Amino acid sequence: MAEIKKFKTIGVVGSGQMGSGIAQLAATYGFDVWLLDTDPDALSRATKSISSSIQRLVSKGQLSQDVRKDALERLQCTSNVENLCSADIIIEAIVESEDVKKKLFLQLDKIAKRSAILASNTSSISITRLASATSRPHQVIGMHFMNPPPIMKLVEIVRGADTSDETFNVTKTLAERFGKTVICSRDYAGFVVNRILMPMINEAFYALYTGVATKEDIDAGMKLGTNHPMGPLELADFIGLDICLSILRVLHAGLGDNKYAPCPILVQYVDAGRLGRKRGIGVYDYRQTPESVKPSSKL
Repeated sequence: MAEIKKFKTIGVVGSGQMGSGIAQLAATYGFDVWLLDTDPDALSRATKSISSSIQRLVSKGQLSQDVRKDALERLQCTSNVENLCSADIIIEAIVESEDVKKKLFLQLDKIAKRSAILASNTSSISITRLASATSRPHQVIGMHFMNPPPIMKLVEIVRGADTSDETFNVTKTLAERFGKTVICSRDYAGFVVNRILMPMINEAFYALYTGVATKEDIDAGMKLGTNHPMGPLELADFIGLDICLSILRVLHAGLGDNKYAPCPILVQYVDAGRLGRKRGIGVYDYRQTPESVKPSSKL
């Protein structure tokens, strides 16, 4: 396995909010990046999003124009998985489905160089089971970035049953090179962050479902009463209600406790396509005048 100082190329699979954010982060820290997605339109949106995001950081004085120029030159987009064959580490950030991720890991295992680490940005799925789809389980690890990756300071690293010390040390060093603080979790459903966060979000949905309070008051209570920057329902919209539901189902199945059972209204919203900010509507409606429908900016 290559030492971190010899790492040159990082592959990222999935060009959604998380994947594009990870790609941006890697490029701004001097790595050559291949961003893979089967959807050319998604890659086009990701390229525009990354360019805009980097420009905002430049405007705020957090990045120089030289870093911006270098990062954009280092970023390459592709729909051909073979282009990831030169990557020293490949980080997947695709849909939160174990079956889909396993199929991807099987594919990546065949094309990645033997020394490459295969990392998953999963927020809840077993790394051990994902690793079982490969011939290199000792080189498979969880590398869970928070949203948005360029801004949030935390990376949650998860070792599977067979993850080697070398893989762990290299991945931890890489995260720290990105300027992140690392916490480590054993391979249990939901790991650390989402095992705590998702039950809180789910309970907020139950409070809404049972008529305890309005969505605005639930969010205001948690922001003003516990000093959270976002209320739990607002945060769910930001994360994506479909993602919240997927994580809760993993928690429920993996830990076997009914306290993780998704609230019926959360299931209903996802069934209706109300997935949050990315769809323009979730708990809140973002399609209308922001001042009248979004959570109050004064809180």
